[in-house]
Amino acid sequence: MSDRTQEKVAEERLVDPVEQHPKFHRLESRIALAGHPIHAMLVAFPIALTVCVLGADAFYWWTGDVFWARAGLWAAGMAFLFGVLAGLTGTVELLSVPGIRQRAASWTHFIIAVMLLSILGMNWGYRLLGFEQAVLPYGIMISAFAVVFTGFTGWHGGKLVFEYQIGVSSSGSS
Repeated sequence: MSDRTQEKVAEERLVDPVEQHPKFHRLESRIALAGHPIHAMLVAFPIALTVCVLGADAFYWWTGDVFWARAGLWAAGMAFLFGVLAGLTGTVELLSVPGIRQRAASWTHFIIAVMLLSILGMNWGYRLLGFEQAVLPYGIMISAFAVVFTGFTGWHGGKLVFEYQIGVSSSGSS
């Protein structure tokens, strides 16, 4: 047999059984508003607020103004709360859409996102004990770690959307 024929035979034998499942390609969002996935809309808030906490910590370190420590407390709390809302909608999508549930990458994103929520909750809880004293040195370190982890989580979530078209509307309705 020629090399081309051998490659074709090898490709025919290597079949992903998960991909053969009839609902593997069902990837539409189940929680959407006018065709726009709620999870995708909500994740922007905890991402932005997590970066704002780090910014507030840096400004507090630079200026010593208590306003920035208080702003960091509020941003940390809102990052956590919006993260919980985004996490709930993402979890419902994960569990209710067969094509999402069957992909290992979806579960990886889920686990990383839950870990990020733990970091965001820790950051907020630490600041509740005394927001001004919490900033230096541990608060700013937790904030920096949260920003790095947010990037990691967002990269995995973006990969699911842009490479696998997970959670997008197939109908195009608005």
